[in-house]
Amino acid sequence: MLNQIYTKGAGLPLQGSDVAVAWDGLYWFLFWLSVFFFVLVVGGMIYFAIVYRQREGKKAKYIVDNHLLEATWTVIPTVLLLVIFAWGWNVYKRMVQPPSDAMEVRVIGKQWLWNFQYEDGRLETNKLVVPIHKPVKLLMTSEDVLHSFFIPNFRVKSDVVPGMYTTVWFEAKVPGEHQVFCTEYCGTSHSGMLAKIEVLEPAQYELWKANKPYTLSGVRTISSDIFAARRAAGESTQLKSETIPLPEQGKKLVEAKGCTACHSADGSARIGPSYKGIFGHEAELANGEKVTVDENYISESIRKPQAKVVKGFNPVMPPYTKEMISETEMNAIIAYIKSLK
Repeated sequence: MLNQIYTKGAGLPLQGSDVAVAWDGLYWFLFWLSVFFFVLVVGGMIYFAIVYRQREGKKAKYIVDNHLLEATWTVIPTVLLLVIFAWGWNVYKRMVQPPSDAMEVRVIGKQWLWNFQYEDGRLETNKLVVPIHKPVKLLMTSEDVLHSFFIPNFRVKSDVVPGMYTTVWFEAKVPGEHQVFCTEYCGTSHSGMLAKIEVLEPAQYELWKANKPYTLSGVRTISSDIFAARRAAGESTQLKSETIPLPEQGKKLVEAKGCTACHSADGSARIGPSYKGIFGHEAELANGEKVTVDENYISESIRKPQAKVVKGFNPVMPPYTKEMISETEMNAIIAYIKSLK
């Protein structure tokens, strides 16, 4: 409660997630600790400057040392630094380690918008819809230049880098609408690269998943009859959305791109490694190194197949550029490979 009062009074963003509460607790500890030592040090300097100033006819006392004082100003700061490190490390671990049951959403940054891909196949632009009190893991990459994904209310921020995947996660605890910013300069419309996160109650989230009208309550309220204008104009009230689950989209893509000529989905050997069961496991490379097969490795192996060739296979695969396989399609292919246990 005190944490929330301080946060609101200081004009800091709303605490929209559990991580936000943890970070703010550490922030206020550091703030008041800094205030205390500022007053102690500056106040002490002023006090000693006045009390022990040079006076005519009075000789200053020469003090060689004070072991107790020296031990005090060594031990106390050391303990405080250890406390700060342990506290910060604990919060950091919470921030970078998503729960195993986290809902996964893929994020693609591009000049100057955000695309969000869901496991059920739907694709949203500049709007991410999530249920309240549900861990959400964002798997992010860029289609062009360096971006940075920042949700002030959740205290979540990460660079979004072309050619690789970065992750963040959050568990929203405040329903309503939360702002997303790009905080890495990315061109002329950088300041307009915004998105919204809609945090819905479970019942409203199920309505959204079913492409039905829903109510957004909490931080900002939208009328439950949000489709009135569409009906008045004689337009459909059904939201446009891809209904094919992401892994199935990926399966269709690997077939259409000819990947199945060299890679099997059942574990059998072909010109290239089988997709079956490789995600999350270690692969030995031709140079003897070992790598974990994750999103970054799969993406690199498609874009630059000669970079890390698996031992026992020849480097014969051609590279697939972004013109041949977009980042949206890449996400679907990775989701498909990931589904092959």
